[in-house]
Amino acid sequence: MGCGPEVDADVVIVGGGAAGLSLAHALTLPGARRELSVAVVETPRRALRPGDRTWCFWQAGPPDHPEAEAASWARLRIRGRDGGVVDAELGALRYRMLRSDAFEASVRSRLAGLPGVRLVAATAETVGDTPGGAEAVCIGADGRRIAVRGRHLFDSRPLPALPPARTVLLQHFRGWFVRTSRNAFDPDVVELMDFRVPQPAHGLAFGYVLPLGPSEALVEYTEFSRAPLTRDAYTAALEHYTRDLLRLGPFEVRAAESGVIPMTDARHPRRAGAHVHLIGAAGGATRPSTGYTFSAVQRQTRAVAAALRDGRAPRLPAPHRRRALAMDAVVLRALDTGRIDGPRFFTDLFRKVPAERVLRFLDGTTSLWEDLLVGCATPVAPMLRTVAELPFLPRNAAPAAPRETRPDEPDDDPAAGR
Repeated sequence: MGCGPEVDADVVIVGGGAAGLSLAHALTLPGARRELSVAVVETPRRALRPGDRTWCFWQAGPPDHPEAEAASWARLRIRGRDGGVVDAELGALRYRMLRSDAFEASVRSRLAGLPGVRLVAATAETVGDTPGGAEAVCIGADGRRIAVRGRHLFDSRPLPALPPARTVLLQHFRGWFVRTSRNAFDPDVVELMDFRVPQPAHGLAFGYVLPLGPSEALVEYTEFSRAPLTRDAYTAALEHYTRDLLRLGPFEVRAAESGVIPMTDARHPRRAGAHVHLIGAAGGATRPSTGYTFSAVQRQTRAVAAALRDGRAPRLPAPHRRRALAMDAVVLRALDTGRIDGPRFFTDLFRKVPAERVLRFLDGTTSLWEDLLVGCATPVAPMLRTVAELPFLPRNAAPAAPRETRPDEPDDDPAAGR
């Protein structure tokens, strides 16, 4: 293998997905006290990069990336197993949907025009500390070695295996982007959880509808359970949901997406060395009880960028507060043991608590008093039993993290992010 060039920068970012590009974007916004040079390492190997996908989150105020936003909504709807409907207004919040391809293309285009930024097309083989900094040893598309060095390195690549945990569930899903022959959707309302779908023996399942217009939507079938389904099983579930429950009539499937998101009470390290930091899902940004990741990524990367731009050492904040993670651990265990009925749990939560408060709770921005109010809306006896049990449960080694696949690969083992 031949020797290639060396790249030096103040900050090295390994991985060009949501976390890596969000950090690069935040580091290079105008107005910094000090200018930083940034190197972003992104693999050119298509099989190692995730396919195009959607990221959903809720946010007050104007969008941060309007060029990548596919749609946004001010209302949510939950459907119970009996078909009962809970309609929820979001107040100051908006539920937003970004397309990863549009976000990544926009950020990459902006970064490519900045003199202090290097976009390195290479696959990181090893990452570690060096005297006074850190280094990513990479292999370029031509097979040559590239050493990318910086004072600080942020690694956003997926973990090879999840940290030990007491509970691990998978949120796995497959969705179709559909166009119907008639107006079949309410463009103002997200069907966040539709529990009318058949429920699995273990865990829970729901439909999820993100309308993009009166006759267009992303329609997904989602499960929280211990193992993904086969592609044929997802297809059968989606056919039942679109035909028998949504009653869409004739429609065209224009694209598809699928994913597997670990939902775990594992303790994710945020540092892999003195100068090597883990960000994104690898650093624990995924909310254990929901699988949402994008909002926590934004909070984390903005905090890091603010410190570095002010000339301070980067302090990588915990993506979620300890109190929130403790409550999530209880919910996961209660779901995994079957002590609580998943569809009833989530339906009652939105029925009893204002949706804006539920969403702020899931973002970890509620007060202790509000957290207690949310807790009172859950089944108290099984939750208290779980609280008493958790301290005595061992944290066991978890399986390998889900492998990300491309849209044109066979996806019996689908993977991506939400």
